[in-house]
Amino acid sequence: MISWSHTRIPSLACAGRLTWKARGYIYANCETWYAIRKSRVLDKSGVGPQRIQFRPQLVYGREGVRGYATINNDIDTGLAERIDRIPVSRYRNFSIVAHVDHGKSTLSDRLLELTGTIPKGSVGQFLDRLDVERERGITVKAQTCTMLYEQNGEDYLLHLVDTPGHVDFRAEVSRSYASCGGALLLVDASQGVQAQTVANFFLAYSLGLELIPVINKIDLDHANIPRALEQIETMFELDSDRAIRVSAKRGTNVETILPAVVERIPAPANNIEKSLRCLLVDSWFDTYLGVILLINVVDGVLKRGDKVISAHSRKRYEVKDLGILHPDRKPMPHLKTGQVGYAVLGMKTISEALVGDTIMHFGNEVEALPGFEEPQAMVFVGAFPAEGIEFQTIDERINQLVLNDRSVSIQRENSNALGQGWRIGFLGTLHASVFQDRLQQEYGASLIITSPTVPYKVVWRDGQETIIRNPDDFPDPAIQKTKVKDLLEPMVKAIMSFPQEYLGDVIELCENNRGTQVDMIFLSQGNQVLLQYLVPTSHLVDDFFGKLKGLTKGYATLDYEDAGYQSAQLVKMQLLVNGNSVDALAQVMHRTLAERRGREWVKRFKKFLRAQLFETVIQAAIGSKIVARETIAARRKDVLAKLHASDITRRQKLLRNQKEGKKNLRMIGKVTIPQEAYQGFLAKGEPN
Repeated sequence: MISWSHTRIPSLACAGRLTWKARGYIYANCETWYAIRKSRVLDKSGVGPQRIQFRPQLVYGREGVRGYATINNDIDTGLAERIDRIPVSRYRNFSIVAHVDHGKSTLSDRLLELTGTIPKGSVGQFLDRLDVERERGITVKAQTCTMLYEQNGEDYLLHLVDTPGHVDFRAEVSRSYASCGGALLLVDASQGVQAQTVANFFLAYSLGLELIPVINKIDLDHANIPRALEQIETMFELDSDRAIRVSAKRGTNVETILPAVVERIPAPANNIEKSLRCLLVDSWFDTYLGVILLINVVDGVLKRGDKVISAHSRKRYEVKDLGILHPDRKPMPHLKTGQVGYAVLGMKTISEALVGDTIMHFGNEVEALPGFEEPQAMVFVGAFPAEGIEFQTIDERINQLVLNDRSVSIQRENSNALGQGWRIGFLGTLHASVFQDRLQQEYGASLIITSPTVPYKVVWRDGQETIIRNPDDFPDPAIQKTKVKDLLEPMVKAIMSFPQEYLGDVIELCENNRGTQVDMIFLSQGNQVLLQYLVPTSHLVDDFFGKLKGLTKGYATLDYEDAGYQSAQLVKMQLLVNGNSVDALAQVMHRTLAERRGREWVKRFKKFLRAQLFETVIQAAIGSKIVARETIAARRKDVLAKLHASDITRRQKLLRNQKEGKKNLRMIGKVTIPQEAYQGFLAKGEPN
C-alpha cells in the first residue's frame, strides 16, 4: 500500500489503494507536481504495518511526472494460511535427475499442470526461462516451484527443484540436491542410461537422496522398456519392479508419480525451534530488486524485517521481501523449516551471493552448514575489442552479462598485439561455450576471443606452488631449468556412452588426446558401451565433444568430473612475425604436440597476412628453439623493365641495389597485423 503527500491531483485520490510492482513506473496527466514522501505496507498476516525505506526519484515526461513505487508486498492470505496449516511432516522436497533431452522439463510441466500450479496447455518448458536454456535444451540456472497437492483429504507441500545437470555446474547441482530429500531418476526408454544419468546418479546417491526410477517416452515406437529396466537394476541396484513408466509428452501415467513422491521420499527434519540456518541454493539479478536469493530453510523461521548475516562474507542484511515460487514469486509472511523459496536481502551485486553459503540471524549466530566452497574457474579465454570499438562501452556490457553469473571470473589484461582486454574464466567447456555464444550474438565481430586455455600449476624448488591462468605468465625454459621442480596439468575423468560399433574409433580418439583408460562396461540389451578415460583438460576444451559426436554420428554422450593435477612435459609455444612475438596467440601445450601444431599454426597464419615490400617470416617457437617456419616473399618492382640491350653487369648492379634496399627496409619496417588476421586465425572450423 502506497501513501502519497504533497499532491493536488484528484485522479490520484485512490492511489493509496493501489499496489505496484517493484519500483514500477506510474504516470499522471497533470500540471502540478507531486512527491512520494513515504511508503507503508500492511502485512495482512496480522503482524502489522511495516515501513519500507527507499529514496523516491521524480522524472518529468511528456505525459507528466513519472515516479517510483515500492515492492509489491501484497500477500495472498488464503494461500499463506493454507500453507501454514500443513505440518513439516507433509513437506516433500525433490528434484529430477536426468540426461540431456530425456524429458526432464516436459515432465516438470506435467507435474505443475497436475497440481494446478500452471494451467494446462501453458508454454512448454516452463522452468527453463533463459533463452539459452530453450535454445540448447539444457538447464543453466536452478529453479524451484512450490506445488500444493491433495491426497486422501490432506494437503502436501511439494518443492520441485529443477537443477542444472551438466558437470560444469556441479557446485549448484550439489547444493540443489542438498535441499532435497529425494529425486526422480528419469531414463529415456528409447536411449537407455547415458553418461550424464550415471554421473548425476552417483552425486545424488552420495548425498543420501531417496531415488525413484521413472521410465519416460514409453509411447515411442522404438522404445525399449525391458532394456531400460534392466539397466536401472544392474547399474544402479534399484528395484525395477517399483519403476514408474510414463510418457511426459502425452501425460500417460504421470498421475502415479506424485503419490510415489509422497510415500517414498522422506519429509525434512522438523527443526523449527532451532536457530535460523538457510542454505543459499542459487541467485539471480533483478534490475529493480537487486539480487534475489533461492534459499532452503534448514532450521528455524525467516521473517520479513529480520536482521541476518552471511556466514562466509560476514556481511549483514535486512530481509526486504521473501516468499515462494508458485510458479512466480508469491510474497509470504515467513518461510519455515523445510521450505524452499526466495528472499530479497538488499544485495547490490551477484558477487555477494555465495552459493552454498549459510544465512543466519544476526546476534544469534550458529555453526554454518557444511559443504561451502568457492567456484574455481577451469577454462579461460582472452577477449579484446576489435579495431574502432570503444573499450569502455564493451567493458560495461560484459560486466552486465556477468551480473547473473558470479561463477564467471573477469579481470583486465593487456596484450602487445591486441591492446587492452579481459581474461575471462569459466567453470568448464559448456559454461564457456554458453557465455561465448552470448558474446558473439550480442557483439559479433566487435570482439576478438582467443582460444580457450586451462590453469596449469608450477611447483617451484622452494616448495611454493603457482597457478598459471595466462600463457604470458608461464616460466621461460631458462627459468624452468634453475627454479622449477615440476609442471602439472589439470585432468578430468571423462565418461562416454555410445553404441558398441564405434568403440574402436572412440578409443583411438582418446588415445590421440593422451587419454588413459580407466574402465569399460558393456551395457546389456542395449548394444551400448560405457567408457571411462582420464583425459587432460586442455584436450577436452579443444572441441573434444565435437570430435566425439562426429565419430559416432551424434550417438555419443559425454560427462566428466575433475580429476586433479598430473605431472606433464609442458612448453609454451609462441608465434613470431619477423622475430616479434604475437602474445595473444601464445599457448601452453604438451611437448609432443608442439612440432605438429607449430607447422599448422604458421601455415594457417600465413593465409591472413598480406605481402609487404620486404620479406615476412612467420615462425613457431618454444623459447629460443624454432619448430616451424613459413615465409611470405616481398613484393618486388621490376627494376630491369627500363633496360633493353644493356650489359649484364648493369643488370646485376640494379638487382644488387634492390636486394640491399629490401634488406635495409626489413630492418626498419614493421608488419602491421590487421584485426581480420586474428579473427580468421582464431575462427572455428579448421584445426589450430
